Amino acid sequence: MDSEISLLTLRALRRVLRATEIGSRQLAATTGLTPSQLLVLREIDTRGSVTPSAVAQTLQFSQATITAIVDRLGALGFVQRQRGERDKRQIYLTLLPEGITALAGAPDPLQMRFIERFDTLAAWEQAMILAAAEKLAVLMNAETIDAAPLLDTGRIDRPEPNPSH
Repeated sequence: MDSEISLLTLRALRRVLRATEIGSRQLAATTGLTPSQLLVLREIDTRGSVTPSAVAQTLQFSQATITAIVDRLGALGFVQRQRGERDKRQIYLTLLPEGITALAGAPDPLQMRFIERFDTLAAWEQAMILAAAEKLAVLMNAETIDAAPLLDTGRIDRPEPNPSH
């Protein structure tokens, strides 16, 4: 690690990791939710009534992950499952008043700010950032790790936010 540029790159990576940790802690302190739980709540709120598979597809989470997250949100009294009127085999998710309150008090998640700012960049800048991020994953032997498009640390279907360090 003689190269100053490698040290500066590691420092930048550390800042991204710390921003992710801080954002998760702020969310946990405000709502008691993990970033993935908040994303699921927002998706249900946006659609009003939605199937778990539609939420999984939109958020690019596995069906098992959505089931675990919805179980936790249901236990908190934020979400309810209801059978479909026409097809009783179909399950729909809707927000309960507690879920609406949690959403209203939630800070803007880090990934939403990232997406808003990233979308304002020119296409070539977006492509450069993607290429650099993918190369970083290769350099860290992380290119085969399954990851949802979510700025968070730890498993995305964990019941509780990350503990403070």
